[in-house]
This record gives sequence, C-alpha cells and structure tokens, in this order.
Amino acid sequence: RMPTRTLSVVAQVFLLLSIVLVIAIAVIQINQQQILSPGLKYGIVVDAGSSRTTVYVYEWPAEKENNTGVVSQTFKCNVKGPGISSYKSNPGALAKPLDDCLNKVKERIPVHLHKNTSVYLGATAGMRLLRLQNESAANEVLASIQSYFRAQPFEFRGAQIITGPEEGVYGWITANYLMGNFLERNLWRTWVHPYRKETMGALDLGGASTQISFIPEDPEEHFNSTLQVKLYGYNYNVYTHSYQCYGRDEAEKRLLALLLQKSNASANVDNPCYPQNYNTALTMKDFFGSLCTQSLRPANYYPNQLVKFHGTGDPGLCQEMVSLLFNFTACRDREDCPFNGIHQPKAKGNFVAFSGFYYTTNALNLSGHFSLDDFNSSMWFFCSQSWAQLPFMLPKFEEIYARSYCFSANFIYYLLVHGYNFNAETWPQIHFQKEVGNSSIAWSLGYMLSLTNMIPAEGKLIQLPLNPSLFAGLLVFLTATALLCLLFLVYLCIVSHHRKNIPHVEHVFIPE
Repeated sequence: RMPTRTLSVVAQVFLLLSIVLVIAIAVIQINQQQILSPGLKYGIVVDAGSSRTTVYVYEWPAEKENNTGVVSQTFKCNVKGPGISSYKSNPGALAKPLDDCLNKVKERIPVHLHKNTSVYLGATAGMRLLRLQNESAANEVLASIQSYFRAQPFEFRGAQIITGPEEGVYGWITANYLMGNFLERNLWRTWVHPYRKETMGALDLGGASTQISFIPEDPEEHFNSTLQVKLYGYNYNVYTHSYQCYGRDEAEKRLLALLLQKSNASANVDNPCYPQNYNTALTMKDFFGSLCTQSLRPANYYPNQLVKFHGTGDPGLCQEMVSLLFNFTACRDREDCPFNGIHQPKAKGNFVAFSGFYYTTNALNLSGHFSLDDFNSSMWFFCSQSWAQLPFMLPKFEEIYARSYCFSANFIYYLLVHGYNFNAETWPQIHFQKEVGNSSIAWSLGYMLSLTNMIPAEGKLIQLPLNPSLFAGLLVFLTATALLCLLFLVYLCIVSHHRKNIPHVEHVFIPE
C-alpha cells in the first residue's frame, strides 16, 4: 500500500508543478516581450512663403499610428533673406541662404538616416502670384530649387506650389493636431481618438494670402465648398477659402497704391497708417510691381520713380482707407457671403489665429484670448504713437515691421469683423497663438501629416525572453508531463477503487 500512496503524492506534485510552470512561462513570455521600436523617422518641410522661407524638421516613431504618424517638430530654421519669389531675376542666388539652414539640419538628423529622410518643399501665395504673372520665371525658381535639393544627401520629393485651399486645410490640420483634437493619450499611455472632441477653426495670415478653415454647422449644406480630410481613420469635411492678395504685405501694397491715387499721383503722400513723423521713400515698383496692384497702376508708371510717404498716425483715417480694400458690395447683403462675392458658411466654434494674426496682436501687447474692446483700444493707442516712441513699445524693433503694425491691426479688424463676421460676442472665441509646445502652428506640419500617410509603417520588432523553439519545446514537454501525471493518477484511482470492492464480492459468494 505504501508505495502506491507515495506514487500518488509524487504524481500530484508533478502535475501541479507542470501546470504552474506552463502558466509561469506563458506569462513571462507575453509580459517580458521587449518591444524594440524600429526607431525614429524624420521628414523635412520647406515652407517657401511670400516673405520668407522656413525649414522645419519633424520626427515620428517608425511604427506609426493608423496610417498617420504621431509627429513632432524638433527643429526650425528661418532662412535669411526674402521669399523665393523675390529671386525671379536671379534664381541661382537661392542656394547660399538655404545652405546655412540645411547644414544645421544635417547635424540634427543622424547621418545614417539622411538618405531615407524625405524633403518636401511647398511654395505658397508669393509663388502662386508669380506663376500667374510670369510662368517661366516661376518655373526657373522651382528648377533652381530642385537642382539644389537633388545635390543634398536627403531624399528630395519635389518642390511644388500648393493651392490656397490646400494651404488652408493643412493649417487647420496642424492647429487641431497640436491641440490634441485628433489623438490623445489614455490612461494606458496609448493613443486614442478623443471622445466627442470639437475641432477648432484656423485663421492664417500670410504675406500674400489669408485663409479661413473650419467645419461648418451643416457640412452637407456647404458640400461644394468643403474638402474631405481623412486622419487616423476618421473623415472631416472642412470648409476652407484662401483670399489671394489679402495677405498682409499685398494688402499694404494695395493701400499705398490707393493713397497715391487719392493724392493725384503727387510725389509726396500722407499715410494715416504710418506712425506720426515717420518718413520713407519707396519706388513705384515696390508696390505697383505686384499682380495685386496692377489694376491700380497710374498711366504714367515708372518702376524706379520714388514716392515719399509721410506718416500722420491717424487711426480714424487709417481705418477708413483700410475699409476700401474690401469689396462689401459684391455680396448684395447675402448672409452667407461676407465680402468679394465669396460664399462662406457662418463661422462657428473656437478658432486659432496664427502667423500674421499672432505677430500683429503681439506687437499691440495682446495674446491668447481678449475682448474686441481691448483690441480696439490697443489698436487706437498704438496707431496714435509717434515713430520715436515705437522702439520703447515693441518687444522687437525692426523698421519694416514696426511702421506697418498699425495698418496690420486695422486690416485684421476689418477682415475678422466685417469680412468673416466675428462680433463682440464671438471675438473671444479666437485664440491668437504662435505655437503649441515647441511646435509652430503653420501649414507645414499638416502637410507632413498628410504626406506621412504615404510613408509605409514599419512593424514592431518583438524580442522574446525565450527563443520561440525553446519556448515551444518547454511547453510541449511540460504539457506532456502534466498529462502523464494526470493519466497515472486516474489509473491509481481506478486500481484503488477496484481493490476496495474485491473483499465485498468474495464474502457474497462463500458457499455454505
């Protein structure tokens, strides 16, 4: 009897051990698998604006999210000099200013990743205008850029002039991406789509054009004027419009042209939007050389003729002149048509206003949210100052910008209030902002996000604590041991049961 009992205990111990070991090995194998990310990928976007060129470097994990990478800006470099459209007569001179930024970019991205890093160049309204004015000059500028980037160690994906609606939508994507309206991290540190989170509208003010983009109350009703965007597996119908010649610089050229016209083409012109006692001399080409002012050119137009402008710092008159830059009669009081005969659904929800909007309000010592009254009083105060006082009022003093902030503020007022129909009640829903975290709000990040859809994801490399064949062998061995122990215990059970029954049977059949 004793050996049977011992065998039974041994078999039970083995059975338990085998089961515990199978569970332990499986748990360790699942939990301890070390996920080796295939590392970071990089992308470079060159934002070739009308007044300047900016180079952005973005990075994202190579095993990206739902066909759209989780992208962050790691470096930004402003190229010295004007926008690329200014090089129309000497495209070869583009290389030198670009070199400074590109050399810094090469240091930021690991050398072994250079050849796999894509470079995209997008040119905006300055080049859109140049192409309309002189297509061959625009093509030469782009060709010069292409040959420059092809000589770089990166993978150049082409230089293109993006359309106004694309610029608007990419800016909208950037703003909402950075605000966490497409993705957020949950408790388990994984990226998820935020529940019922509203998107924000985007207001962008460049040098040659301005864009408004938002999701209207009823996207179906405005189907013709909305673009469909797909991000992280979700579709968005975004209304967007780009107003060519309504960028800050081009609008100011139109103002100078109107002032010259009103002064009967005199060589001395008062400018109520320039600060008191500010004087400057500009050539006619400086403001009439643009496609936006072509229709205002005088009959006796001499490109190199000088015109002297004298600042009078008159906020009321400045506002009156700025109102002439907008065509409010083309709409004939239609509610969904603010100016220039353009259809626009009612602006709804919160908006983020960046680039020129931010820089102007910042010069007025305002940022973030503020009331329309605050904006108006700051604008009025700023516009009444003399030129000598401005260096003490501005965070950064540069003549070319300082002289124009009063004009810009009035232009922004007219564009937002009379153009887009914001009022005292809805104005505080506009947030004037330059960046979120370390990332600039600009169309370039949205462009990169859309383009990462075309960059194939790399799978995660899973490293297990046990090599797969050893894991399988151990699993088979322990499972077999457990089964054998179980069968042996069942056998012992049957045998012992059988033994108990034998004496009882013998007793029944004893003959008398």
